[in-house]
Amino acid sequence: MQSELPESMTDERLLERASRGDEAAFLTLYERHRDPVFRFAYRMLGSTELAEDVAHDCFLSLLSKPQGFDPSRGASLRTYLFAAARNLAMSHFRRERGRDALEDLAEEPPLHERHGPLRKLLDDELAQEVQRALNGLPPLQREALVLFEYEELSLVEIGEIVGADVGTVKARLYRGRQRLKRQLAPYFKSKNQAVAIDEVLK
Repeated sequence: MQSELPESMTDERLLERASRGDEAAFLTLYERHRDPVFRFAYRMLGSTELAEDVAHDCFLSLLSKPQGFDPSRGASLRTYLFAAARNLAMSHFRRERGRDALEDLAEEPPLHERHGPLRKLLDDELAQEVQRALNGLPPLQREALVLFEYEELSLVEIGEIVGADVGTVKARLYRGRQRLKRQLAPYFKSKNQAVAIDEVLK
């Protein structure tokens, strides 16, 4: 029988025990972080099957090479796993679409703060139109929006995950929001809805 572990046990301690073969420690880590990693991968890739593969590979890599996560660098295990999932998703995009498809390079003014109305729109898990619009964004813009709006990570944390400075993350968020607005516009054709989309995505 597996011994129960206290919920307060840190990720670092759990990983240390898991790397020594403690199955309960690994399962605790998996249950603690699997859903956010899966959600991020799904929103990036738009495929349950691919997201499952990404989540599986992230944890398999963590278990086989636990030394890859170094808490002394200041990053959390969650940030580390998001970065691993991000790398796997980007590898998929490069194979499928080529490097040039990752992001439109046109410069836009940076975004300065989180937009509350958009946050409410993205919270609606049943909004298939929003997911389709997200799937239409270039991957670098999509990941910035998903991490910022869905996972509520800070700009600094996102920068650590994607390997970019805060200004670049802000610019990607701005471009992503503008593009999302254009892609969602067909769903808000009535006069009242047109006003609503302008207020939500301005």
